[in-house]
Amino acid sequence: MSEPKTKNASFNEEIELCISKLVHGGILIYPTDTIWGIGCDATQSEAVENIYRIKKREPSQSMLLLVSDTLMLGQYVAEIPEEALQLISKAEKPLTIIYSKANNLPKNLLAADGSIGIRIPRDEFCLQLIRQLGKPIVSTSANFSGKPFPGNFSEIDPALLKLVDYTVRWRQEDHTSALPSSIYKIEPGGEITTIRK
Repeated sequence: MSEPKTKNASFNEEIELCISKLVHGGILIYPTDTIWGIGCDATQSEAVENIYRIKKREPSQSMLLLVSDTLMLGQYVAEIPEEALQLISKAEKPLTIIYSKANNLPKNLLAADGSIGIRIPRDEFCLQLIRQLGKPIVSTSANFSGKPFPGNFSEIDPALLKLVDYTVRWRQEDHTSALPSSIYKIEPGGEITTIRK
């Protein structure tokens, strides 16, 4: 699928600009395989805290992250259950899985029970961004907490755009209305709970 291109924005230039912000703890608004998101280097606790502040989000509401593949996934969860691999292989739409125990991540990114929601995106921009950063990135909807999520870039609150370090120019002209991912939780015993279809 070809990517809609915004005037004055090339794919590689945008990736480079994003990396330069992320490595220094910057906060981005960027397109994903679902809705537009707010993100940062998921391993930087202070950057994660800044996203909570920008979104006016309660710290008790954990955020999910994006990884490039199952190899990277394995670095940030205690184990990848077989049930998770089956869900990933069979998924026909964007899929977030909540794993029961996270590894190597800031505590302020995790749920109270130590779990973490992770997705492998099907979006070339996201995948290249993660691969070149070499780390997962936070992905939470680009809206103030409690407000409707944006179906496309044009629906993002202009006040929110002013609070981040960089807004990606790639795909801003794509007005296709997007939806959040499905969410499933894998319990320690392997039981699968549907959070959002």
